[in-house]
This record gives sequence, C-alpha cells and structure tokens, in this order.
Amino acid sequence: MRNVRVAVPNKGVMADSVLQLLGDAGLDPRSHLGSRALEASLGEGFDAVFVAAGNIPEFVADRAADAGITGWDLVCESGRALEMRLDVELAPCRLVLAAPHESAVDAVEKIPPGARVATVFPRLTRSFLADAGVQAEVVEVSGAVEITPRLGVADYVVDLVATGSTLRANQLIEVATVLTSSARLVTRPSSEDAPELRARLEALTLALGSVVQARKLRYLMANVARDRLDEVRDILPGIGGPDVVELLDGGKLIAVQAVVSLPRISATISSLKAIGATGIVVTRIERFIP
Repeated sequence: MRNVRVAVPNKGVMADSVLQLLGDAGLDPRSHLGSRALEASLGEGFDAVFVAAGNIPEFVADRAADAGITGWDLVCESGRALEMRLDVELAPCRLVLAAPHESAVDAVEKIPPGARVATVFPRLTRSFLADAGVQAEVVEVSGAVEITPRLGVADYVVDLVATGSTLRANQLIEVATVLTSSARLVTRPSSEDAPELRARLEALTLALGSVVQARKLRYLMANVARDRLDEVRDILPGIGGPDVVELLDGGKLIAVQAVVSLPRISATISSLKAIGATGIVVTRIERFIP
C-alpha cells in the first residue's frame, strides 16, 4: 500500500503548531522543508502534503489526501462530507456575529430584514441566519471584515475571533456565536476506505491523540513519610492511585509517582509540601494513552 497522505497547512501560526504536533508524535517532516517541497515524508508510512489551510477539506474529500489537519471552521464552510477524527486543540477560536457599538441589536433575531452581513464564511453565515429566521443579505469579502460597517459595506459582520481584541478595536460587539472552532484531524467517512487504510488512519489518530492528551498532563514524583501514605492517596489519585516505590535504604520515606492534570499541579505541590513531602519533581509527558 502507498503511504498515507496527510494534508497540513503550508503557512501561518497553525502550520507551525501542526508541524510541532506531528514531530511530537514521531512524524517529523521538518528536515525536508528547506527545499520548499509540496510533499515530504513523515516516516512510518505517512507523507505530508503542504497546501493552503482552506483547501485541505477539498483535498481530503477529493482523495488527493487521505487525512487533513485544519480549522473546523474551514471544514464546515467547505460543505464537504468529512469525518472529524480528533480535535487536536490548536488555534482555538470562535466564529461570531458582531454589531457596531451603537447598534441596538443584541440578538441575532433582532437583525432587521434586508440588513447586510459581511463575512469570509458565506455558507455558514447564510445557514446561521436562516436557522434564526433572519432575512439578510450576505456580503462575501476576502478579508478586513471588521472594517466593513465603518465603510458602509455592511451593517454587521460574521468573523473569527480568538481574544476579541480586533472587534473591540473596530468598535464592534459580539452578538452571537456561530461556531466554535479549533484545528481538527479530518478524513473521509471511514466506511469509504479499505481496511488497511482505516487501520493506518486509526494509528495516526492514536498517535496524535496521545500527544494532545500528554500536553494536558504532568508526571509528578515525590518522597513522603510512610505514615502519611493515606493522605498521599487523597492528594495524588493518579490513574487508579499513585505508584508507590520503596527507596533503597528502606527507611521512613517512600517514593510516590502519579500523573496529574496540568491545572492541578500547583495545588498538588502545595498539598504535598503541607504533609512534609521532599524531592518533588514534575516532568512533561511526551505521549499518554489511557
């Protein structure tokens, strides 16, 4: 069987993040990038195909690639029937309807008939407005959506936001969320693929998923007194409880180890220090499979 082709963004912040994700999963194309090639080997039976992020849904749907990693907003806007295999949790953002500050519109249903809504996402915008029973004209633009109300091109906008700072800078306020997006691994519906290809795509999903999960976790080790072990179990539930390891001298201290979610690390360290733990070490986890 030929190598599995994975379409990835060819430029931008998402491209860098996706390449890092692939590298962390043991599928690293970076040594091949200097030649500006459109395709590179990822090893282990996989190739990367570098294309514009907005074209990735088409590449996958039309079988030019077997899988792709791109924004969910772009997948939904394409209208192609693709299967979401994994949220790789990169480039989180929202597609929102926004109105000028001086507007009285604070809900999508209040948009008056005939209003103009500018967007780079006409398919998603029309569907969103239709579902809300709003009869508005969708004005398709290629960029600089936020400035269109000030130029008289449109009355409202539908655009991507991460922090909302661009909207605020252009005196716009959010009215409603159209779609929540992030980078996703997508394929054609699995029923369309041969068994060997399905197996390889499942392996790819597992590899990338193990990295995504590991990024949210840390491995913590500490030495604690034997007579505080019951308290340690409450502090370090881990995966089925902490691992307990005898130290070489067999004295009053024992070593405990556990996987801890990243948001709980600081509180966990404080709780361990409170019961006299020493030698606390926190390390990153490269890959984690439950």
